[in-house]
Amino acid sequence: MTGTPLLEMRNGVKSFGAVLALAGASVSLNEGEILGLLGDNGAGKSTLIKCLSGALTLDSGEILFRGAATQIKSPIDAHHLGIETVYQDLAVFDNLTAADNFFAGRELCRPGWLSNLGWPRNRLMTAETKRMLAELRVNIKDFRTNLALMSGGQRQAIAVARAVAFASTVVILDEPTAALGLRESKNVADLIRRLPDQGASVILISHNLEEVMNICDRAIVLRHGRVVGEAVPTPDNHAFLVSLIVGSSAAADSSQARPTSSRPDIHQQPTAD
Repeated sequence: MTGTPLLEMRNGVKSFGAVLALAGASVSLNEGEILGLLGDNGAGKSTLIKCLSGALTLDSGEILFRGAATQIKSPIDAHHLGIETVYQDLAVFDNLTAADNFFAGRELCRPGWLSNLGWPRNRLMTAETKRMLAELRVNIKDFRTNLALMSGGQRQAIAVARAVAFASTVVILDEPTAALGLRESKNVADLIRRLPDQGASVILISHNLEEVMNICDRAIVLRHGRVVGEAVPTPDNHAFLVSLIVGSSAAADSSQARPTSSRPDIHQQPTAD
């Protein structure tokens, strides 16, 4: 996880009328890394990932992919770069099966008389879905079952697995365990930990600092649309990260007690607050 970042935002600015959601945010994701994005409500986390995934475009600033400036103006641009996003609402079809959800918009069809329009290859799509879910250790007993009849953990796992299946470089996850129970959260967390082994780097938004400490290699804290600091999420850095999130004076005290020069796992950005 050294050298040129895989995906990077530099000085990103995004406003909605008089509301400044991003105020010069700079974030980088390294190859094979699981990066946590922390911050209170309104910190700019969701806006940042929407700009990286093409759902929104920056007002100013730039996005780099493997060190080269690029423009992500739509989710299609993100797909072409191998970037897939799972939002909090999952964006799955509850009235369809896992295979139907996996290949929604990407259906495998037999050649038809109208060019790409043909009969869907349902057996092949089901077989491919079973194979991909098995590789990610997601257990679905009956592939004829619609998602509406599955548990929250299974639905979340399918949404994450679908993103992984079609993401060649980056998977972005927005609060993937927010509405799950303890056991289902653990299963999804285990799945996220395995994503680098599948070749995907990860950006994880979470309000759960314990979850970030268990999953992520590095954590970045946003406040008021700015990056205010970062650290390796370890028990030793727990208080420092909390102080950055809440914006308390303890952040300065923590950085003095554990100076950046002697602690490469901690970095605090100067702020105008």
